[in-house]
Amino acid sequence: MDDRLFRNAMGKFATGVTVITTKLGEEIHGMTANAFVSVSLNPKLVLVSVDHKATMKRYIENAGKFAISFLKQDQKDLSAYFAGQIDEIREIDFHWFHEMPTIKEALVNIVCELHNSIDAGDHTLFIGKVEGLEVRDGEPLAFFEGKYRELGNSERIT
Repeated sequence: MDDRLFRNAMGKFATGVTVITTKLGEEIHGMTANAFVSVSLNPKLVLVSVDHKATMKRYIENAGKFAISFLKQDQKDLSAYFAGQIDEIREIDFHWFHEMPTIKEALVNIVCELHNSIDAGDHTLFIGKVEGLEVRDGEPLAFFEGKYRELGNSERIT
C-alpha cells in the first residue's frame, strides 16, 4: 500500500487535539499532536508519539518531563500555531502547572515524568507517568479526515 492510502485510512479515526509542551532550561517548546493515548490506570501512564525529525523529540529526551493539554473547540488557533501553520512568533501566556508550561483554559492539562521511550518506525513513543492533572468543562477540538470538526449532538447515547 502507498503512504497516501495509509494516511487517508488513519485520518478516518476521529481524535482530539493536544499540544505537547516541555521546558529545557529556560527554553519552552510545544507541538500539536493527535497521537495520544491513555496506557495504564495503575500506574497512571499516557503515551504521545513524536516524529524522529521533530525538535520535540530532543526536548523531551533531555528534559525528562512533558505536559499535554487537550484543546477546546475555540483553541484552533493554538493548534495551528504549535503545528507550525502560523508563520509568526507569538508570545504565549502559558498556564504554569507543576512547574511546566501548559495551555491556559484547555480541557485537560497533564504533567508527566518520562517513564519510558520506544522507537517505533519513524516515531518515538514517549510514555509518561502522570504527576499532575487538571480537568475543565467544555467541548473538545476534534480532528477527522485532516480537518477540525465540531461534535454534533452532545447528548449521550445509552
